[in-house]
Amino acid sequence: MRRKSTGRTATIPKPSIFQSPMFNFTTIAILGGVFVLGIGIGIAFSSTATFTPNNVATREFIDTKAPNADICVQYGASAMVMDTRLFVTLNPFKVYVGQPSMRPGCVLRSSNWAILEQKKLVSSDQVRDCKNRLNHFAYAGDLNGDKPDISCTYENDDAKNFFINQPGATAPTLETERF
Repeated sequence: MRRKSTGRTATIPKPSIFQSPMFNFTTIAILGGVFVLGIGIGIAFSSTATFTPNNVATREFIDTKAPNADICVQYGASAMVMDTRLFVTLNPFKVYVGQPSMRPGCVLRSSNWAILEQKKLVSSDQVRDCKNRLNHFAYAGDLNGDKPDISCTYENDDAKNFFINQPGATAPTLETERF
């Protein structure tokens, strides 16, 4: 004889997804940590990787490309030199800019100008004139080469770094940045 169903069935509670041994909070925490670590490593790698000249992302890359890099880093600061020409017409008043060219260069601290004098690249008159105007010597090209391009440059204090100097940021200027 068959039993007659009473209409009630035994219900076994289904385990929730958070109670399953495959997907618990420890697993979630580990996966979240791996995800965050992966993003952090990716950002760090992409912002410092310089495989091509199209990606100049670090000061170290510029330091290695500076002419006479050992002298430049020890006695000054590596720089990017941009040469361009401006043409100004008066009637009508217009300003035209030529295509700039960029190349590595170096700005020497004023206490290290003797390097240029020893190599007979500047005269004592040029040093005196540059010092009188409180300027700096900068160069592009190899100091040991045929003709390095040496200029007496003016430090423009109005050239602020707007990436760093955001409103509300109060970071003091480092003494090592002074020339």
